Amino acid sequence: MSSTSMRTHQCGELRVEHIGQTVALAGWVGRRREHGERLAFVDIRDHTGITQCVVDNDVDVRSEYVVRITGVVRARPEGTVNPGLPTGEVEVGECAVEVLRTAVAPPFPIDARADDVDENLRLQHRYLDLRRERMQKNLRIRAAVNAATRKAMERQDFVEVETPMLVPSTPEGAREFLVPSRKEPGSFYALPQSPQLFKQLLMVGGVDRYYQIARCLRDEDLRADRQYEFMQLDMEMSFVNQDDVLDAVGEAVLDSAEAVSGERPLPIERITWHDAMNRFGIDKPDLRFGMELVDLTDAFGSTEFKAFAGAVSIKGIRVAGKAADFGRNQLDKLTDKAKSIGAKGLVWIKVTAEGLDSPVAKFLSESEQAEITSRLEAQAGDLLLIVADEWMTACEVLGTLRNDLGRPPVHEGPLRFVWVVEFPLFIGVDKESGRPKPGHHPFTTPHPDDVDKMISDPMSVRSIAYDLVLNGWELGSGSIRIHEPELQKKVFAVLGITDEQADRKFGFFLNPFKYGAPPHGGFGLGLDRLVAILAGEENIREVIAFPKTQSGADPMTNSPVEGDPKQLAELGLRVLPRVD
Repeated sequence: MSSTSMRTHQCGELRVEHIGQTVALAGWVGRRREHGERLAFVDIRDHTGITQCVVDNDVDVRSEYVVRITGVVRARPEGTVNPGLPTGEVEVGECAVEVLRTAVAPPFPIDARADDVDENLRLQHRYLDLRRERMQKNLRIRAAVNAATRKAMERQDFVEVETPMLVPSTPEGAREFLVPSRKEPGSFYALPQSPQLFKQLLMVGGVDRYYQIARCLRDEDLRADRQYEFMQLDMEMSFVNQDDVLDAVGEAVLDSAEAVSGERPLPIERITWHDAMNRFGIDKPDLRFGMELVDLTDAFGSTEFKAFAGAVSIKGIRVAGKAADFGRNQLDKLTDKAKSIGAKGLVWIKVTAEGLDSPVAKFLSESEQAEITSRLEAQAGDLLLIVADEWMTACEVLGTLRNDLGRPPVHEGPLRFVWVVEFPLFIGVDKESGRPKPGHHPFTTPHPDDVDKMISDPMSVRSIAYDLVLNGWELGSGSIRIHEPELQKKVFAVLGITDEQADRKFGFFLNPFKYGAPPHGGFGLGLDRLVAILAGEENIREVIAFPKTQSGADPMTNSPVEGDPKQLAELGLRVLPRVD
């Protein structure tokens, strides 16, 4: 019910069926427009919308005054209907106005024009920014997603359990926020990067199906899809395989999307990590557009073009109908971008009615040119981009260029969810130790078909790990966990972690497994990112009530602030010059 002791309706509710009713509205004054000598139009606004009220000209109300207006709903005069407003067919007349609170002029307009205001100014006065229709809509989308998520998890017999906010430090992961202990000077808690360890212990404890809308914190550089604080749908299940986890998460995600859009997205498709890299050049592919990578390697098996001869992988993409848009300066910038990512170079070819136009065309045989045209399905007016390098480099370079040149804005096109599965268990080599680095975390289960290659060829071992991607944004990741001690030791051995080191670093977590750990797996879903996409926003700051700037500051509270000397002394802390 929208009615209270101070209002009968909210400002966006009135329609033609209310004509003749006496109503009371409460909200903020949006605009005031003079209407002759005796009357004025006053727009009253709350989070539901705007209603036009006709008041006496001598009533002193200004922008952002908090008011209560009573009057009679009536049809707007002919020719004054506003089709852009849901309430645009009616107005409130015979008005009595009660000023509940006066207000000074805001530092920026409380309407769509504030989108062009400097973000620092908006965040400094975030309480005003939140009055805008855009922000009100985004916060309510967020609430709808949270509610739909909870319903979906509870429908699937998950139990909501809160895990600690003060946890032991796990420096192997991302940077943590440390909290000094007053009781034990020199000792620290950490704020949780995720509830990972505790949710697995809940499985040991027989909870069976756990979930939580958890606040997580990471001291990492901020960007459009990352804040220090973020909200995560965290879940874990016992006696499951990968399909069980993906089905449970998919149910919650599709329910959330349907709650916002009114339409249920298509079932979530799956793609392996290798196929994602091979086709899209990235492990978080945006499926809303084509421009897939095409393998050209065998077409140049006997080439005389030195840049292609002997290359491990040769791949290309077709930028349809864009050849005319790229002059030499733009093409040079694309080449520089490719080199900055790691490529030795970039071959560009413009397709014309007469053939291929490129500085390298003269080095390519007719059959090679025909293969390029055929495999890339090139048409006159297209721009073709080719990279010859190591397989991973060719994929990553063209994947970046594909996104730069073809990716639509986040609010355009359908919702294209995709599960990326079978990630490598190990990615890259640690420079200091020379040993493989874990792709997710060291408790991720290896693919059963690859366990025998753990020692002989660890970099080829796949994992039972999975990411959920939506329109090119990674929403979250998870895995089936290792619950068998012998398998865990094999993974630790590849990573160079001895039994003693494992006990010292992870003993509090692994020792409970001795008492009987069920097979289990789970997932963590970034709700901020999901909400941002559903709201059509390019930056998660627009769907968080009180975010930080990209530098990590809060202009509204002026945090972070220097530590109070008395507090520091009580905690046994002293500030030293920073060492980078």
